[in-house]
Amino acid sequence: MRKILLIFGILAFTFASCGDKKKEEVKKEVEPVKEEVKVEETTTDAKDSQTAMGEKLFTEKTCIACHALDTKVIGPSIKDIIKIYDEKGGNLVQFLKGNADAIVDTDPGQVAIMKANLDGFVKDMSSEELQALAGYMRSAAK
Repeated sequence: MRKILLIFGILAFTFASCGDKKKEEVKKEVEPVKEEVKVEETTTDAKDSQTAMGEKLFTEKTCIACHALDTKVIGPSIKDIIKIYDEKGGNLVQFLKGNADAIVDTDPGQVAIMKANLDGFVKDMSSEELQALAGYMRSAAK
């Protein structure tokens, strides 16, 4: 009877120790997946904060006074600007910096007004702010 109990005890110990290894393996497989999800959330949050900064700048720098989302006010709509820049392969940030010519509204009178406004409102913005502004315009035009 003692031999049977001893054999039964050894078998129970063997099965118990194998089960622990499987649990550890499962935990190792699940942990990296959690890390990947966190990376995606951070990326999305960064884009959202950049878009929010761009929207704030669009309002604070009074771009909204001349540009509406889908209708021409004084200047072309945001949707028209993005559409034309995409079609012509233009760089909106370079235009805002003053390093590229106007490609949406090329009327000399409008260009003069636009350059005066850009010199007054946009020239002191950092590259990050200009990227955020362009990013907001792209997201709003979708």
